[in-house]
Amino acid sequence: MQTPYYLIDKTNLLANLEKIAWLREASGAKSLLALKCFATWSVFDLMAQYMDGSTSSSLYEVRLGHEKFAGEAHAYSVAYADHEIDEVLACSNKIIFNSIGQLSKFEEASSGHIRGLRVNPGVSTSEFDLADPARPFSRLGEHDPETIAAVADKISGLMFHNNCENDDFARFDEMLTLIERRFGAIIQQMDWISLGGGIHFTGDDYPLDKLAGRLKAFAQRFDVQVYLEPGEAAITGAATLEVTVLDTMFNGKNLAIVDSSIEAHMLDLLIYREPAKVAPDAGNHEWMICGKSCLAGDIFGEFRFNAPLKAGDRLSFQDAAGYTMVKKNWFNGVKMPSIAIRELDGSTRLVREFGYEDFVAALS
Repeated sequence: MQTPYYLIDKTNLLANLEKIAWLREASGAKSLLALKCFATWSVFDLMAQYMDGSTSSSLYEVRLGHEKFAGEAHAYSVAYADHEIDEVLACSNKIIFNSIGQLSKFEEASSGHIRGLRVNPGVSTSEFDLADPARPFSRLGEHDPETIAAVADKISGLMFHNNCENDDFARFDEMLTLIERRFGAIIQQMDWISLGGGIHFTGDDYPLDKLAGRLKAFAQRFDVQVYLEPGEAAITGAATLEVTVLDTMFNGKNLAIVDSSIEAHMLDLLIYREPAKVAPDAGNHEWMICGKSCLAGDIFGEFRFNAPLKAGDRLSFQDAAGYTMVKKNWFNGVKMPSIAIRELDGSTRLVREFGYEDFVAALS
């Protein structure tokens, strides 16, 4: 198959989904796929067997969830435009407003719809200010309990999203306790609570039983239906980005240029200044893997190999499902990776290929 392409491995995906299903059964919490992280709908049929629906961040995402992912479709956006609201409501089971201002603005339009409000608890686990929903002057949700209590009769649920790649159960427990103490009186008036995504509960050695117990106790204490919104937890380790070495150079370090671009195809890594992953990353030969765009910093990282790299060698960047395909772009006109799926029986099929016509169609 011609590189570059994202390869989704259903066997690895299934391992995450089975943990999600176990947690659903043990805790009573429902799980919704966060489409902002992963929206490759060719595997939604498999994912929908283990999850309760999808949650969105825009009109197009909620429409995709409504059309392609069985189950509930939750709508959320930092702000809805006037011309969007009718279609958002038509495509969703629940709508979550980011502010009391938006709730008031669309109160009449959303009358009869299940409504919620995003709450900012003021704490998070994000290590990056760029991604911290509780950063100073954050626009993400309402923060004052008294102000929220004044509109509690207009909503039936709350959404908290303050976990970011959090693999520490104790820290999750600590923050949920803070939420209970600060917002407990309002939570008791609700029918459902979303605790958002960012809980890395499908990771190795995560105490899934403790999480299940904590979620169940929370739901029972406040008599609410709990929702989780896993994104990366659902697809961690489920895909690779397959590339080919096009050229090699030496400029104080061994350089290998591949037929891909970190800016165009794994943008989050560039934003957060993190390297890609190659496995195994071992051997006596160290190489810097570079993208083919003109950006000087288009570098996937430095890795070790058992032999010197040469043109034609194939490489696989690991853990390439989350925040990749949803952010891929046409910078420099670099060919966008195709999307392929490795089925449970081991066979591989190409499900989408992007060409010049797609590049032209994205412009005017």
